[in-house]
Order: sequence, then C-alpha cells, then structure tokens
Amino acid sequence: MAGSALASGVLAVAAALSLGLAAVGGAAVTAQRTAGAADAAALAAADAASGAVPTGEQPCELAARVAQAAGATLTGCVLEGFVATVEAQAAYAGLAAVSRARAGPPEG
Repeated sequence: MAGSALASGVLAVAAALSLGLAAVGGAAVTAQRTAGAADAAALAAADAASGAVPTGEQPCELAARVAQAAGATLTGCVLEGFVATVEAQAAYAGLAAVSRARAGPPEG
C-alpha cells in the first residue's frame, strides 16, 4: 500500500511539472511569434514609407495588416522619415506579450 501511495504522489508531481512546462513553453512561443510580427510590421511600414514597396495603403495601415497576418495586433506605429517604430501585442492564457521593433535605412 505504501508503494502505491508513493507512486501516485510521484505521478501527481510529474503531471503538475508537465503542465507547468507546457504553459511556459506556450508563453515563450507566443513571445517569439509577437516579436516576429513586430519585426515584419516594422519592415513593411519602412519599406512602404521609402517607396521600396509600392502600395496604395498608408505605411501604418500596411503594418497593421502584416501584424494581423502574423497573429498579433498592432498597438503602435510611429514614422520618422523612412524609419518605422511599431509595437505589436498578442495574448496567451490571459497574458499579453508585447514586442517593439524598428526598421529603416542604415544610419550614416
């Protein structure tokens, strides 16, 4: 009987640890996805602002569409010349993953 109780305790602890690791892994994936969405949105906005990508949309509108396609929501977009700074957000288990990215021509 003592062996059965010990085995059930070990299984319960292993299950709890597995669930915890799955939650942390999901949060890490969401954070990376949001960072990728912000990078892509910043590049799209900077390319649209510089004319490298011909589009009928405003640069920040294009950035919002790119972020949405990548699974995030654009929460901020600022253009300074050809330099775009964006902020994207995505949710996982009720928590928000926020990422910022900047793109534009090289300095100097």
